[in-house]
Amino acid sequence: MSATTAISYALLAAGVGFALFAVTGVTTMGDLYSRLHYLAPSTLAALLIAAAIWVREGPSMIALQATLLAGFLLFAAPALAHGTARAARIAEHGDWRPQRGERVDVEER
Repeated sequence: MSATTAISYALLAAGVGFALFAVTGVTTMGDLYSRLHYLAPSTLAALLIAAAIWVREGPSMIALQATLLAGFLLFAAPALAHGTARAARIAEHGDWRPQRGERVDVEER
C-alpha cells in the first residue's frame, strides 16, 4: 500500500467517523436546539472526505466538485442552523425576540 493510499484511507475514515458522530448526535438528542450543535461535525466530515478525494485522485474534476460541495457546506451550514433556530423560536413563541419576563444573559462590553 502506498503512502497516498494510506493517507486517503485515513482521511476517509476520519470523515466517515465524524459523519457517524453527527448522525448519532442528531438522532439521540432530545430537542431541536441540542440537535443543531451536531451540524459542525458533519461539515468537518465533508471537508475530510473532500481532502481524501484530493489525495487519492489528485487535481481532477471529481476533486474539484468535492471541494466545491465541501465549501458550500462550510458556508451554508451556519446560515441554515441560524435560520432553523430562528424558525423554531418563532414557532414556539410567535416572535424570535426575547419575551417579556424571559431572562436573557447579555455580556456588557
